[in-house]
Amino acid sequence: MIKVGLILGIAGACRTDELVNLTVDDIEDPVGKNTMGKIPSVVASYLKLPDVACYTGHCLRRSSATLLADAGVDITTIKRHAGWKSTTVGEGYVENSIENKTKIANQVLVDTTTSAITKTVN
Repeated sequence: MIKVGLILGIAGACRTDELVNLTVDDIEDPVGKNTMGKIPSVVASYLKLPDVACYTGHCLRRSSATLLADAGVDITTIKRHAGWKSTTVGEGYVENSIENKTKIANQVLVDTTTSAITKTVN
């Protein structure tokens, strides 16, 4: 059940309520909101991560948005995927993406190096 919850939660950028509202036709063993919401903390505990209580059902949505941002998906698509009305909310996920920070840092380094070389040559 935990694996299924992780897959559905991340792949669907699901809210805990959306996972809970799956019908019996959708799943064989229905579970409650609290059980579904605890999946990230169960996984964090298994991985021996610190502050296990900080991992909540919302982490599934954050993980989904961050994975998409890391894969280079544009903010409009992320916003639509997660069901946000505001782009600003999605931008917070993109800003916190390690992959996005690395890409930006690399662009700064390349642009700075290129500018320095150009100035030296001229």
